[in-house]
Amino acid sequence: MQSDVLQNGFRAWLAQAQRRNSYRLTRFVILRLLGFVYFAAFVSLAVQVLALIGSRGLTPANDFLIRVQTQLGSRKDAFLTLPSIFWFGISDRALVVFAWVGVALSFVVTLGYANAILMLVLWIIYMSFVHIGQDWYGYGWEIQLLETGFLAIFLCPLLDPRPFPKRAPPVLVIWLFRWLTFRIMFGAGLIKIRGDPCWRNLTCLFYHYETQPIPNPLSRAFHFAPGWLLRFETLWNHFVELVVPWFAFGPRPARHIAGVLLASFQVILILSGNLSFLNYLTIVPILACFDDTLLARMLPKSLVRRARVGEGECTPVAENVAIGLTGVVALLSFEPTLNLLSSGQIMNTSFDRLHLVNTYGAFGTVGRERREIVFEGTADTMITPQTQWREYEFPCKPGDPMRRPCVISPFQPRLDWQIWFAAMSTPNEYPWTLHFVWKLLHNDKGTLSLLANNPFPNQPPHFIRARLYRYQFARSDDPTHAWWKRELLGEWLPPFSAEDPVWRDIVRVYGWPTTNSDGIVR
Repeated sequence: MQSDVLQNGFRAWLAQAQRRNSYRLTRFVILRLLGFVYFAAFVSLAVQVLALIGSRGLTPANDFLIRVQTQLGSRKDAFLTLPSIFWFGISDRALVVFAWVGVALSFVVTLGYANAILMLVLWIIYMSFVHIGQDWYGYGWEIQLLETGFLAIFLCPLLDPRPFPKRAPPVLVIWLFRWLTFRIMFGAGLIKIRGDPCWRNLTCLFYHYETQPIPNPLSRAFHFAPGWLLRFETLWNHFVELVVPWFAFGPRPARHIAGVLLASFQVILILSGNLSFLNYLTIVPILACFDDTLLARMLPKSLVRRARVGEGECTPVAENVAIGLTGVVALLSFEPTLNLLSSGQIMNTSFDRLHLVNTYGAFGTVGRERREIVFEGTADTMITPQTQWREYEFPCKPGDPMRRPCVISPFQPRLDWQIWFAAMSTPNEYPWTLHFVWKLLHNDKGTLSLLANNPFPNQPPHFIRARLYRYQFARSDDPTHAWWKRELLGEWLPPFSAEDPVWRDIVRVYGWPTTNSDGIVR
């Protein structure tokens, strides 16, 4: 009896909330932006997948699946641990086909057409790649895209793909997006306060813009801003991440103001660096702070009129599904919430195999100096003091001090990012860098497709080495017009030749194929 009263009361609250606030325009902008993020993610995947995880890639996915299955004992257990469609068959053709299917479907969503089935297919395909992507797909925004994409499945009707379907979006799903917003922002704020002391003494931004993974042209201006402004920006960061998210659950207009502050904060981050599609993705759940009363004033009138044509209530079936989803999210939120409250907080971690409810955070520690690995090759058969070395350039990571930083977000050059991590460590901890060098020694076409240049177009280099530099921004009034100043710190990897017997032993241990400049195994 009491449960019936509670259930009826809850449904009455839902009906009242649905009548009080309309979210048809909100759903429209959420799905369009999410479609754009999926599109950027899948394009980035499609053009890099074979060179990274193809059968001849730097870390072949097929080998990875074999290792996982061997470790877990059976393909069934491996599938249950890392669900992926590629357990049913993996080939280079399958990787490329599914990647471009993702591009096509996400483009359809970006154009304004989505239903639950389409969003489910996108989610399954992307999760399948994340689970076989290894280091290349170990970033927090991968699981954030999966959690966001999963919620979006329940935001739209099962079949109706129109931009403004008759069925209204379930208000509970809107609230789940706000809960996601809170965990993303509040988790990022807590990891900073608990982490690097520079966040507490307001000096982290003295270093961040210069040492972030891939700076853009504006990063230098941010870096050389006055000290008082950088301290204020850090304080503002704490306010937006630790205080503002609480108002995402509040009434209008507090919720609208919170949404504006949170979204504008992400725009500033987009302007200050190349953080893949992270900041675009974070804006997606933030949009749930807005309802149609605000968006109707901001969007074109023709669009607003289309949203109002044929308005209908949320169906009882959709409401029941949303209630069930809310219960699942509530149960799965237990461990992420404990993690938020813990002094040993960890960031960007999943607590379930499908990444339905995760914990997030970024830049809990900020580097004080920028280190870069520069790979060089020579055609000389013997190394002498007169040997001429030519540098390999990457699409976006700093190399040539005279080269202007790129603007590439929301696309992610994943090799550039991993080289940034490798520069903080040694080759032993990043063995794929040895495979990378081995492929450069053979002018492997797939690997070279990940780079900005090939200094040896006619024949492979005889030796490859890697040197470690310290990079600093040059001021805009530098007489040389350089973007960077760099100082040699030492050797990261000594010169290696394909004929080196030690190198041959490494190749045998890892089972790498030998290729010539045409990509033919020999």
